[in-house]
Amino acid sequence: MRRNIHILKNHFWVTVSMVVALLVGAAVVYGSTLPNSWYQTRLAKATNTNAAGTATVSAVAYTSNDQEKTAFLKVKDAVVTVQNLQKSASLSDGADAFDSQNKKTDSSNYETASEGSGVVLRASNGTADIITNNHVIESSAKIQVVDANGDKATATIIKSDANQDLALIRVKSAAFKQVAALANSDKVVTGQNVMAIGSPLGAAYSSTMTKGIVSQAKRSLTASETNNHTVSVIQTDAAINQGNSGGALINESGQVIGIASSKITASTQNTNIEGMGFAIPSNQVAAFIK
Repeated sequence: MRRNIHILKNHFWVTVSMVVALLVGAAVVYGSTLPNSWYQTRLAKATNTNAAGTATVSAVAYTSNDQEKTAFLKVKDAVVTVQNLQKSASLSDGADAFDSQNKKTDSSNYETASEGSGVVLRASNGTADIITNNHVIESSAKIQVVDANGDKATATIIKSDANQDLALIRVKSAAFKQVAALANSDKVVTGQNVMAIGSPLGAAYSSTMTKGIVSQAKRSLTASETNNHTVSVIQTDAAINQGNSGGALINESGQVIGIASSKITASTQNTNIEGMGFAIPSNQVAAFIK
């Protein structure tokens, strides 16, 4: 009899121990599912392992630096459209005067023969000085400048140099207020990020920005390539199209490192070329405007 009682007592305590263990286990599992529990906190600091290795889960979200946007806003309103106006043709000029197509009528006396870009470098007392390419304003009867907001003003030529393909023009208008800063082009290095801002295809696409790198900080173009003489330029793969001539090539700080001037679209073997644009270094521009 005593033996049976002893066995029952042993079974009782075993049973009690099992019940207590089950209750404790259930409490732990339930507690771990609660927000901010020790398990959830530990889980947030856990690591995810895959075939490539182990990566720590970070609670910090990624924040974009967005340098390009900041640089663009610094220069956008300083880059303008430069329109080369020529006298409208009349019947007395003969049939040859009407051969040219895609010309836009600007007024009863002038029409837009071509469009390029320019960069405001100085502004004071209601006047603004704008740098552009000589080939943009060449043979013009009148020059009209259009800013990013659509404001227009007539410009006069202060100085020009066909050999450097640079021209400085001036408008008398208080609308052109934002001024671009010139960088030291001697510090430009191959591989750095750059952006081109201008009016490809004219005023309809003003303030267009394209992005690329400096393909070569100092590239020499031969006289045969320029149809003029050997020049030193900055080569870039940022898209430069017709109308970008005279526009800005800027760094990530929003400073002008060059003035877009030309590009190569085909080789002597008629091979199509992409991403070979050129800009006149800013130090050359600074020397020219002095």
